[in-house]
Amino acid sequence: MIALLQRVRHASVAVDDNEIGRISQGLLVLLGVEKQDDAGIADKLINKMLAYRVFEDESGKMNRSLQDIGGELLLVPQFTLAADTRTGLRASFSSAASPADAEQWFDYVVKQCEARLGQVQTGQFGADMQVSLQNDGPVTFWLQIP
Repeated sequence: MIALLQRVRHASVAVDDNEIGRISQGLLVLLGVEKQDDAGIADKLINKMLAYRVFEDESGKMNRSLQDIGGELLLVPQFTLAADTRTGLRASFSSAASPADAEQWFDYVVKQCEARLGQVQTGQFGADMQVSLQNDGPVTFWLQIP
């Protein structure tokens, strides 16, 4: 499972020009699901994602997590994160989970995050989405749990 975390001042996601999710200060997380992913991998990623220290403390050091600052979370499914780009000029998606499995694991991650944070905004699985954000920093991290 792969999460691309972006610290944002605000972010939103739309489908067919209709906004379906919006957050203010927090994290926009693009989530990719791979074939071997299971509950253990998902739980480790969730724990790390919510506790990852990407927000500044009083000293200007990145020592505070999303939970520490009471920030908001926008989760967007993005299967292209599971692409193998090591060879050729076209990505291979052989390591990506099937759409049915990926949707199940995306929903699992959303529910687990909601249980810890309360409301979580999301993109729409399988839709053509337009994501807008104001990256803060920019601060972006790639988290991958094998």
